[in-house]
Amino acid sequence: MKIICVGRNYVEHAKELNNPIPESPMFFMKPDSAILRKGFPFVIPSFTKEVHFETEIVIKIDRVGKMIQPQFADRYFSEIGLGIDFTARDVQQELKEKRFPWEIAKAFDGSAFASDFYPKENFDLENLAFKLDRNGENVQTGNSKDMIFHINTLIAECSKYFTLKKGDLIFTGTPAGVSKINSKDTLEGYLNDEKVFEIKVL
Repeated sequence: MKIICVGRNYVEHAKELNNPIPESPMFFMKPDSAILRKGFPFVIPSFTKEVHFETEIVIKIDRVGKMIQPQFADRYFSEIGLGIDFTARDVQQELKEKRFPWEIAKAFDGSAFASDFYPKENFDLENLAFKLDRNGENVQTGNSKDMIFHINTLIAECSKYFTLKKGDLIFTGTPAGVSKINSKDTLEGYLNDEKVFEIKVL
């Protein structure tokens, strides 16, 4: 199982981190050990002092595909969920300044959480609202309509480089509003107005 993540897929998020807006999808990977199992808390790693949440729509691939055309991409998934790409921002920034790869800031154990998955027919994927509350207060909101590269495009582009297999996850990018988490925080994620996860932070 692969975890494929999309960077800078919302204009305002790219701007808030002073990054250029990409002209094509930007991918990075997390190992399967990055999955944070449901019901488990997120433990802030000892090697970072600044972990950020990045709330994202997650696509679950359910058939094998390679070199998929965008018009057929919707055949390769039937469920979506909501997730968090946890990022050690201070580590990432240090590595970027040195022009080093920044996998350790993104792909550490427990850095990828995904909710339960739901039939895609339950949602308008071109206009799907999602949000994250921290300790009962809204801290991040997004909508799939604001993606630079939409879901079918992402699947097609991914499949140029990686054979997609059943169970693979695609984290589709985060909107503006990312921020630092702290010990004892409670994070709650919503698709439209339905709560789909709750995570405790240690």
